[in-house]
Amino acid sequence: MPDRVASDGDAVTTYRAELARSGGTRRPCLRLPDDVAVDPGEFVRLVLDGDEYHARVDADASGPLLRGAYDNRRLARSDREGTNRLVEWVRGTDLDVGRSVDVDEVTPGHRYGVRVPGRRTVYSVTRRPDDSLTAIAEDLRDE
Repeated sequence: MPDRVASDGDAVTTYRAELARSGGTRRPCLRLPDDVAVDPGEFVRLVLDGDEYHARVDADASGPLLRGAYDNRRLARSDREGTNRLVEWVRGTDLDVGRSVDVDEVTPGHRYGVRVPGRRTVYSVTRRPDDSLTAIAEDLRDE
């Protein structure tokens, strides 16, 4: 059974991120601070209101960002199919582009939670997948 940690606990590092526009579109995206240790092209798990999604890390001249969160990694990779859960989440809050959100680093480089500033939440913590197993799965998928 996975461990559980609170967003305000010692095991979670919280960063301030900004909701921004995704390129020329009107869709909101999440601009990450440079302190978040992720590289463009990586995939992370993103928790929104207790539900976990997949997101691909992108970057532009201003730094790293997440353009969307999707139900599975394949949808996150294509970024054009499926429902963008990050956009849904933003529309379900009273936040808009230009506002700040809290980004909780639950598992560095792997699992992050996004929440409205000041709200507390609890996350399930599971082990990060072994990189060698992930590489094998990627190779099989690409064949």
